[in-house]
Amino acid sequence: MVLDLNTKTYFLVTGASRGIGKCMAIEVACKLKAGSVIVLVARNKEALENTQTAILAKRSDVTVRIVSIDLSSAKAENFQKLFSDSLAQSATKASDFKRAFIIHNAGTVGDVSKKAKDIADTEAWTQYYHMNLFSTISLNVEFFKVFAEVPKLVVNLSSKCAVEPFDSMSFYCSGKAAREMYFNVLAVEEKDTNTLVLNYAPGAIDTDMTVYVQKETVNKDLHEAFKSQRDNKTMLTVDQTTAKFIKILEEVEFKSGAHIDYWD
Repeated sequence: MVLDLNTKTYFLVTGASRGIGKCMAIEVACKLKAGSVIVLVARNKEALENTQTAILAKRSDVTVRIVSIDLSSAKAENFQKLFSDSLAQSATKASDFKRAFIIHNAGTVGDVSKKAKDIADTEAWTQYYHMNLFSTISLNVEFFKVFAEVPKLVVNLSSKCAVEPFDSMSFYCSGKAAREMYFNVLAVEEKDTNTLVLNYAPGAIDTDMTVYVQKETVNKDLHEAFKSQRDNKTMLTVDQTTAKFIKILEEVEFKSGAHIDYWD
């Protein structure tokens, strides 16, 4: 089976202001059919505008909308407005598209300076889960409501941490595991519909996130692993993992809901 990305698409990416989200937004946009609508979501409006400019420099025949929103506090009504505004501003309706494609990329690492047994603050856990799980689920629910009759491609940016525990990463590992299980359930429930779900683990990438983990983690082995990869320039780039991601999508040799790692 081959997935043709050259289709009139409503394409939404969270965390599109930098790193892998920015790269995926730009590279996927280059594959879409003229008339597609691309919606870039993140907190930093100026950075989103930079991504928008980069896309339009390559594709003048698509519409690019930016939505500055704080996912750590966003609620269902915010996402309802996001979809209604982006469609209205683009002079389109859901039925105009042959596919609706969403990449749930936005996420944070959480506190890596403490061990799991030392983090008792329920407010910190609630805030982390709202940002990394609850807002993702809420956005996805509204996405399914709006594009109920449109074939859907749903991508969750996962991690090796979703399937393997790492010292100092209790926030990140538990959040990624919970998020992936939600999308696994979704894939099972939607198996008889025109919906394709992918959990993509992009590998350790040279981004601000891995810089933060390398600096702050109490896990000395993880610190040294990241430092070695960065010093030896063997850490993956956003371009490398995005190219692999697009190849995986286009070849579609996976079952809906699959967890696919860059290194698979």
